[in-house]
Amino acid sequence: MTNLRRRMLFDMQARNLADETQRSYIHYLAGYAKFYNTPPDQLGLEQVTEYQAYLLREKRLSAQSVNCFSAAAQFFYTVTLGKEWTSRQFPRAKVPLILPPMLSSHEVYEFFRYVPSPRYRTVLMICYGAGLRISEAVSLRAADIDSARMVIRVRQGKGAKDRETVLSPMLLELLRHWWRLARPGKDWLFPSSYRGRLFHLSADRVRRACADAVKDAKLGKHVTPHVLRHAFATHLLENGVDLRKIQVMLGHQSIDTTAHYTAVATKTIAEVPSPLDRILTRRRRSVLPKPKAQAPPKD
Repeated sequence: MTNLRRRMLFDMQARNLADETQRSYIHYLAGYAKFYNTPPDQLGLEQVTEYQAYLLREKRLSAQSVNCFSAAAQFFYTVTLGKEWTSRQFPRAKVPLILPPMLSSHEVYEFFRYVPSPRYRTVLMICYGAGLRISEAVSLRAADIDSARMVIRVRQGKGAKDRETVLSPMLLELLRHWWRLARPGKDWLFPSSYRGRLFHLSADRVRRACADAVKDAKLGKHVTPHVLRHAFATHLLENGVDLRKIQVMLGHQSIDTTAHYTAVATKTIAEVPSPLDRILTRRRRSVLPKPKAQAPPKD
């Protein structure tokens, strides 16, 4: 490990950045240095901008991926190297708003029918029933299930923040059934072991089980654990739950992020009366085209 990488890792750990964020930043900085075959501390803003363009046009990475490199570069130069550069000098690519695939309640039910493993099915039902990220669901502990207050406590979710979300009676019943079936112990609700050491269930294993169930269910839609979290928020919104409450349960820092779900709340959209209906209600006969008169049949 180079001294630069060690310094950057120390800086990220000192600021309590998530492990996934640390891995991502190191990955993008390593690719940046490899592209120029030069240590990144010997490169500057011109090379950062040039590399951003390369990632977009040549590598055809998504805007989100390019922005992740930009964030990594900004952290490296301004924190690790201590340069007095501002965020304006690390421009972000415009991220297109792409609506996630929306599942109806019936499609969610059909999907769960094709998840054969009780362990994977329970984890995925938590993602949909309580709006948890997959990383949050697999790392739940028994102590996080507060049946007295009917809430689930999420420890150190995204942004290193604790939060609480809803624990429905049916989800509580499912979790109790899983407890009686697996007897997981006090550590993890969904334990897994490797070389004699106890860990929580891998999120990737749940994703693979999810993909297998989607194929078997033949839904014709791309479904992931995160799509189930989207469905949780959207179905709540369609049922009239306040957006602010959904924001708290999802753990979004900004309500603008939660507001994106209004774009996929199709039930809510479908209930909006069109102004066309209003003007045509009493004028239908005069506005609608009249059918053409048919010619009499020839003998």
